[in-house]
Amino acid sequence: MGGRWPGLPPLPPLPLLLPLLLPLLLSGSGSGSGSWEASGEVPEGPDGLFAAGVAAYARRDWASVVLYMERALRAQAALRALRLRCRGACAARHPWPPPDPPPDAPGTPEPPPALRDLRFFGPVLGRAACLRRCLGPSAKQLQPLAEQLDLEFQKRSPYNYLQVAYFKINKLSRAVAAAYTFFVGNPEHVEMRQNLDYYRTMAGVEESDFKDLEAKPHMHEFRLGVRFYSEEQPEEAIPHLEAALREYFVADEECRTLCEGPYDYEGYNYLDYNADLLQAITDHYIQVLNCKQNCVIELASHPSREKPFEDFLPSHFNYLQFAYYNTGNYTQAIECAKTYLLFFPNDEVMQQNLAYYTAVLGEEQAGPIEPRESARAYRERSLMEKELLFFTYDAFGIPFVDPDTWTPEEVIPKRLQEKRKVERETAERISQEIGNLMKEIETLVEEKTKESVDVSMLVREGGPLLYDGIEVAMNSKSLNGSQRVVMDGVISAEECRELQRLTNAAATAGDGYRGRTSPHTPSETFYGVTVFKALKLGQEGRVPMQSARLYYNVTEKVRRVMESYFRLDTSLYFSYSHLVCRTAIEEAQAERTDSSHPVHVDNCILNAEALVCVKEPPAYTFRDYSAILYLNGDFDGGNFYFTELDAKTVTAEVQPQCGRAVGFSSGEENPHGVKAVTRGQRCAIALWFTLDPRHSERDRVQADDLVKMLFGPDAEEVDLSREAAGQGQPAPPEPLAGPRAGDKDEL
Repeated sequence: MGGRWPGLPPLPPLPLLLPLLLPLLLSGSGSGSGSWEASGEVPEGPDGLFAAGVAAYARRDWASVVLYMERALRAQAALRALRLRCRGACAARHPWPPPDPPPDAPGTPEPPPALRDLRFFGPVLGRAACLRRCLGPSAKQLQPLAEQLDLEFQKRSPYNYLQVAYFKINKLSRAVAAAYTFFVGNPEHVEMRQNLDYYRTMAGVEESDFKDLEAKPHMHEFRLGVRFYSEEQPEEAIPHLEAALREYFVADEECRTLCEGPYDYEGYNYLDYNADLLQAITDHYIQVLNCKQNCVIELASHPSREKPFEDFLPSHFNYLQFAYYNTGNYTQAIECAKTYLLFFPNDEVMQQNLAYYTAVLGEEQAGPIEPRESARAYRERSLMEKELLFFTYDAFGIPFVDPDTWTPEEVIPKRLQEKRKVERETAERISQEIGNLMKEIETLVEEKTKESVDVSMLVREGGPLLYDGIEVAMNSKSLNGSQRVVMDGVISAEECRELQRLTNAAATAGDGYRGRTSPHTPSETFYGVTVFKALKLGQEGRVPMQSARLYYNVTEKVRRVMESYFRLDTSLYFSYSHLVCRTAIEEAQAERTDSSHPVHVDNCILNAEALVCVKEPPAYTFRDYSAILYLNGDFDGGNFYFTELDAKTVTAEVQPQCGRAVGFSSGEENPHGVKAVTRGQRCAIALWFTLDPRHSERDRVQADDLVKMLFGPDAEEVDLSREAAGQGQPAPPEPLAGPRAGDKDEL
């Protein structure tokens, strides 16, 4: 194992962290060290143990790193478990008093007002005393970790240290598990990705070693269930989705319980805070309620995703209703559909599904079926909390951001509704003004940047093609231009056929052109599908998932080849991707003189008469490279061609065929067009790339997220699902629906 092992966490950052940790080391203990040693429950605090582990890492004392970091993780888990156990036990032992009976209830005298207060605060004091006894003499030390240390645990930093230490002491399986656990929580960490790739090449490392030691049970089960669902295995999906629901409610109760901690003064100095009794109670209680509402976000979050799953809990019932339908269990399908409608009563698709299930099962059997009580109770409690939070927002100005989209409008006070409407309109106006200003600035910056980039483009090409079977058929010299290439063998004949079948099965007339089926010529029709839409259709079982996944992988393959061949120093990002077929309209070909797509330039507005190309909106000025991958050649016409700036002088022409790709820079050096397709159907994948990540295609980001969700972080290695389900079934859930693309150029 010669050479530097990749990913060793560097020592220079350690001095930045050590000043925060040294006081803990010098004191000889972390939080809670004394009484925990006596009780045996939590031997030492996680902060002190983590500090000791960091110091051991600085000394390269690998055995001590393992000892302290593992104990820090166990101590953190033990503290959490202790809080949960004590708060749960004390709540059960000292319940809140039952509500007072109505004044007109027979035989029950109304208690005096003073007794009402005492009856309420009696259990409060009892519960507080119970907690003190349960937590022990060191209850005061059970405070949250310092912000910096808490962040280290949230970032799973102990596993970063552990993976190095385990590697150094030759415990590979544990090193792999620690590395993978850290990577799941930090998916953008380049060095850890390299480490994992390195581990996969080592003898003795098994695939089962790559496991997330911090996986949340409810999220793990949910992702498994969705994966089986997407692979059209409803019988396998159901137990995982049901388990996910059970684990979700457990995790929700735990999260809510942990919210009942000390008051966060949020910028106040403790000594300056002088609220009276009722205000202090209000401040603390509303802070707790806010925390409990935010459990929705915490439970719907996964480290591999930028944003939480939207409508996470209701989506379980959405998946389940359709999975139960596919297994013929209409009783459970109706129960889950009705449960989903608790949250979204006006959802037309679910209403149609419920009507269908009811018609099959019969009204007599379907009518008595009720929504699940656990979901009903959850919704009722959540709405009561929201009412209180919106009231305090309206009355005291204490902010509340509702994490749910299903909250009925009537829960929000009317005055607050108007206020939020005005604030939203103002924010949108300001955002639009800032956006317009930023676009102007970006355009100026891009123009300056491109002046230097365009010069380097003239000579930087001819890099490796990365994949076996790909050959350069024509380069810039043979194409009579600059930054041009034609490659053959990019995909196989079978892959071409499969992608053509996908187009005909999935494409929507005019998709990508706002419904216009002949955006460039009235003599042809256009049908297209984006990557994200294809994956969504695969998820819904309307096209083969393996075909949608092939589409996704092929576009990534072309991106990598373009990046390598043109020897780019920075990455290419997808600006737009479109699998499109253009078909000749037979009766419209007589005396035809137009092109399938007139000559144009991809990132500027071509003025052929003046021999200039103006780089300003509405042109896609951020496009830097373009590519088109052909899927067939069995049609007449449709050749791709380059011209001079006059749009008339043809400098090169390319005849499409399966597996052939044309790549070129998107600037004024490469005007191009497509000759008329006079017979048959011409299919291709059109791709545009940008060097600026700010202009990454949103559709592609959603596609990446969907692939990660369906197939896991190592999505490239996951096998694909089987053929689509039958027709005429109720619509499946769409928890990740995204916006349609706007008008786009085509090659």
